[in-house]
Amino acid sequence: MQLLVYILVYPLLWLVSRLPFKVIYFLSDGIYLLLYQVVGYRKKVVRNNLALVFPNKSEEERLAIEKKFYRHMCDMFMEMIKTMGISEKELQKRFTFTNLEVLHQLEAQNKSIMLMFPHYASWEWAIALDRHIKSKGYGIYQKIGNKYFDKLIRDIRQKYGTTLITTKETRELVAKNKKDDILSMYGILSDQSPMVKKALLWTPFMGINVPAHTGAEMLCRKLDLPAVYLKVSKLKRGHYQGTFSVLTEHPKELEEFDITKAFLKKVEESIYEAPEYYFWTHKRWKHKDKAPRVFNNDMIERLAD
Repeated sequence: MQLLVYILVYPLLWLVSRLPFKVIYFLSDGIYLLLYQVVGYRKKVVRNNLALVFPNKSEEERLAIEKKFYRHMCDMFMEMIKTMGISEKELQKRFTFTNLEVLHQLEAQNKSIMLMFPHYASWEWAIALDRHIKSKGYGIYQKIGNKYFDKLIRDIRQKYGTTLITTKETRELVAKNKKDDILSMYGILSDQSPMVKKALLWTPFMGINVPAHTGAEMLCRKLDLPAVYLKVSKLKRGHYQGTFSVLTEHPKELEEFDITKAFLKKVEESIYEAPEYYFWTHKRWKHKDKAPRVFNNDMIERLAD
């Protein structure tokens, strides 16, 4: 069944990926009308999320954000498909960087880097970064259930040099690269909701107490990796800009969870700046009422293993 679905869908994806951007965005407008106006895809989730984190905004203001978000989400979906057929020259023109020297300075010190960023604006086109660094670039991702589409995603994201590794492979590979002195950069999306039973940290995010992913921070602290935040701004339709800021060069000198909290603060700044580009269809705050009252040392050690 997985192969059949792939055989039926792949030709359509390939065809769309070869279309010019004008046609891509024309189709995106049509998908927006269908998805938002007719189907109402996850509209209740989006409205609940916006009402939760923006209680001081009027319904009209939140509705405006909602509509802009759905338009952007449809654009991003079509841009993901377009990545199959986009040229490197076109990708570099559409995803630029303002301060690559931040990464180059760390590389000059022979430091591998943990690059943390959220599901905001465009994370798929961040693969454009690989051509600007000396490090071996890795993208950490969740494996897809359909093995054929999983391979397709890997092929697309690896087409310009980035190597994809699953979350299960990450710890061992990062440790091996550190031991073998392989200069590396690890891109990880760290803003979504982890499994409650594995959450070591509950912290305010957009004013709501939620569980937070701490895997990136744990690797930084264990292997002494600098943590860098990638802020992505949408300049106009189909054009994005990345800006880097160092969260810490010396993770072992910080208090536990300081890196994760600093990362979430940066994500909040982006959301407040332009909320329509955040991934509102995800149930990020679904566990807000399940925070444990205490964590004991035995629990933390068990979850960290």
